[in-house]
Formats: sequence, C-alpha cells, structure tokens
Amino acid sequence: MNKQSAPPGVTPGTPPVLQLRGIGKFFPGVIANKDVDLDVWPGEIHALLGENGAGKSTLMNVVTGIYQPEEGEIILDGYGQTFTAPQEAIRAGIGMVHQHFKLVQAFTVAENIHLGWDEAPRIASPAVMEARTREISERFGFPVRPDARVCDLSAGEQQRVEILRVLARRARLLIMDEPTAVLTPEETGELFRALKAFRAQGNAVIIISHKLDEVMEISDRVSILRGGRKVGTFNTADCNPSMLAATMVGRDIVRRNMRARPAGAAPIAPDPVMQLRHVSVRDDRGVETLRDVSLDLYGGEILGIAGVAGNGQRELTHVLTGLMARTSGEILLDGSLVERADPALFVRAGVGHIPEDRLRSALAPSLSVTTNMALREYPYPPIGTHGLYDAQAAGVLARDIAELAQVSIPDFAMPVRNLSGGNQQRLVARREIRIASRVLVAAYPARGLDIGAIATMLGYLTALRDQGVAVVFISEDLEDLLNVSDRIGVMFHGRLMSVIDAEAADMATIGLLMGGRDAAATQPGATQ
Repeated sequence: MNKQSAPPGVTPGTPPVLQLRGIGKFFPGVIANKDVDLDVWPGEIHALLGENGAGKSTLMNVVTGIYQPEEGEIILDGYGQTFTAPQEAIRAGIGMVHQHFKLVQAFTVAENIHLGWDEAPRIASPAVMEARTREISERFGFPVRPDARVCDLSAGEQQRVEILRVLARRARLLIMDEPTAVLTPEETGELFRALKAFRAQGNAVIIISHKLDEVMEISDRVSILRGGRKVGTFNTADCNPSMLAATMVGRDIVRRNMRARPAGAAPIAPDPVMQLRHVSVRDDRGVETLRDVSLDLYGGEILGIAGVAGNGQRELTHVLTGLMARTSGEILLDGSLVERADPALFVRAGVGHIPEDRLRSALAPSLSVTTNMALREYPYPPIGTHGLYDAQAAGVLARDIAELAQVSIPDFAMPVRNLSGGNQQRLVARREIRIASRVLVAAYPARGLDIGAIATMLGYLTALRDQGVAVVFISEDLEDLLNVSDRIGVMFHGRLMSVIDAEAADMATIGLLMGGRDAAATQPGATQ
C-alpha cells in the first residue's frame, strides 16, 4: 500500500513508532493475515476493527512476538525487528493486554504483577509485593486485592490485573484487546483518561474494540480488517458508527427491539421451571459471595442480570448450573428440591450453560473441535454407548453444531484454540442450546463479539425464548439487556436487587441499582 498519512495532531515529519509492511500469518487451512500494512505514530490512539476472525488479535500477537509472521516486516522506530518471544517485544517497549487472560491462576494478584518484571526486587516477601501492588493499583485507579489468588477472581477483576501488569512496565506502545469488555462506564472513563494521558506523553496505543461508540470517543484513527486483510484506515473524525459497522462486516447492520415476540412464539409459562429460595454461598475464605437470593425462572422469558463484574454474577451462574454448592437456601426444578450441586444432574434436566470465560470453563483448548463439541453429552447416547466413546457420532454432532453456528472449520481434528474467539463462542453457544431444553444460563455471551456477531448471539437467545425455554442473560451491556430481556435484575455485593419489568426499566434506574440504591422498588413492575 502507499505510505500512510500521520493522524491529525502529530507533528509533521514525525516518523511512525510502528510500521507493518506486508504482514502474512497462516495456520493450517486458515489465512489469518495477508498483505497487512499499518502505521502507528507516537501521540496516537489507533483503533483496530473487524469481525470476529478478521485477524485483529493474530496481527497484534505478531507485533508482540507471540507469533512470528511468515511474510512481511515489523519496523519499530525505523528499524526492522524480529521478535522471537514476547519478552523481546516487552523490552522494546511494547505491552499488550490480551482478550484472554495470561495470568497464573494459582498465584496471587501481587505475584502476577511482579512475575517477569525486570524492576521487581530479586528477593521480596509477600508483604513487600503486596505493598508495591497496592501502590500501583492506587496510582492507576484500578482497585485490586493484592493477596487474592487469581483463580478466585471474577473475569472483571482478572482483567484489571492484566491492565495493571502492562501499565506498571512503562510500555510506550500499548496494545489493548477488548479492554473495556468487563469495565463499568465509570471504569471505562477512568481507563480512557489514563490512555489519553499516556498519549499526551508521546506514547502510542492500539485498541481492539467492537464498541463503536467507544472507538469514536477514544481513537484518532481507525483501521479495519476483513478476512485477514486491511480494507482501509480512516481519520476517526471523518467516520460515524454506521459507516464503521458497514465497512467492518461488508453490509449494513440494523439493530432492532428484540423483545417483541413473533406469531406462534411460546407464551411465558405460568409456573416457574426453576426457583431459588433464600440461597446464599460462601467462598473458600468464608466470605459470603451470594446473599439470600430468591429468584423465579419462567419458560418463554428472558431474565436479564446486570451489575458490575465481581458482585456475585459468577456465583449465581454456578448455583444455577450445579457447579457450586449453596451454603443455605433451596433450589427447585419443576417444584422438586435439588439435593446437591451436580453439573451432570443439571445437564440431564435440560439446563445449558454459556460460561463467562469459554477457555477456562467451556472448552479444553488443546483438544480437537470435535471432542469439545461432544464432551458435554458424553457418556450419554449417541456419543456414549455402554460407556464407550463413539467417535463417528461425535464427528456428526460436531459438524451439525458448526453448521448451526455458521462456523467454517477446515479440520475438525485441529485444536479448538486455533479458532478465533468469536467462532469459539458461537460453537459453545450452539452446543449449550442443544442441551437447554428447559433453561439456558448465558453469562456474558456477547462479550468481545463484533456488532454482527452480537446480533446473531442475541438472536440465539430470543429464538430459545420463543421455543418456551427460560433464559438467564447476564451482561454488562445495558443496551443489550434492555433490547431482549422481559425482566431485569441487578447484582450488588452478592444481593439480587429489585427485579424490574424491562418495559419500565431505563439505564438511569439500572445504574442506581448497580450502585446499591434500590431505586427500582419505587418503579412500576418492581418485584423481589
């Protein structure tokens, strides 16, 4: 491509901090990137857009040394670079916050912050590391618990740790892959202020995001990938969200109110299919993470759950799917008491589960696509026969799921980790929908998806609702919640606040609930 122009506000004659020339990266049967050129200047926030599978994360993994390109050149500060490992990119001043967390689950927050950090003391007690972590946390405005183990944190809390790890290392080119996916609007504002301050110091930011309004707010320029190739770079001031969406997916995207039910859709059932009665949960430290939650789920209804990450959503999801034992209270399925926490029991009862972290909780990344599609239905027929795994039946099942998910898979024997995050999510969703004859618990199912894939995912939920299934839809995106939910509740400090009819809800009311104020109690349609 021709030489790209510097963004507005950059001093003429300033050379780019990063130049990519003709980058190509390939996997078996997949062209992830081809002929990609990209210039990023100091003092610029550059957004990278594209559908899931367009090659955005792969391209940034090339820049950070996780992958090595088969074609093309990386130029940093005017000099060609070959990064054979991420540590080399970090030493060159490139840091990345990944969409999928790169943390050691068994380590504490403080240990993760200091791991591999050249400025970390050679010998440091836990108290010293925790104090340093606390100082970093306060400096950048991202509250964390330094002594907490990462495996005990919610997805939102883990992402804060990822952001702090990179900011602490003084990167001058900061790459962020869906950084606001688990942040509240207030936290997003704080992050954007930090990024603008980082830019004002002459540093550069590349931000991968599917939130077009955020791209318009934060970026100076936008580059769009489609099918692994760059289709254009634009000054953000010359763009609008509709234009970006159409360029990104190659077609116009029209969002509609999805609460309306088509003719022939199942009505909301008169009796609940699942009930929680005064359910509480304590974690391994004895902290009450779910507090006296009572809830009714009805077939043919979508119950939306809002709230800042880390306020009990994960525990609620696990209780509803048999992954976590309750400390007190009752769970009833079709009016019958569930005696114990047992995921297999819930699967047999027709409860599907799209978890918030697909790589940790829904997939075995190193195993094949076929195995991952079949593992939730084994050892039951047709996948299991007399305890034996039927590979042929598993292959048929995997192909059926991929066809329903509209995911093209060149080799079903390849590890599922080779697929893009969006395609992984679509496969998990279709797999769980097969199971969900009674209830689907969907935790952040649209997180990290592009605008077209979000519409598809929400369509999955409403189609299931119209078949008479009870759907629990947990999300941070209030627009999506209001778009599809029949009722909306909010989690705050482990409590389920008032549940509101979606027709009577608005973002202001939900925002008050997210802050712990029971504003909904005075709203029409409020229940407990």
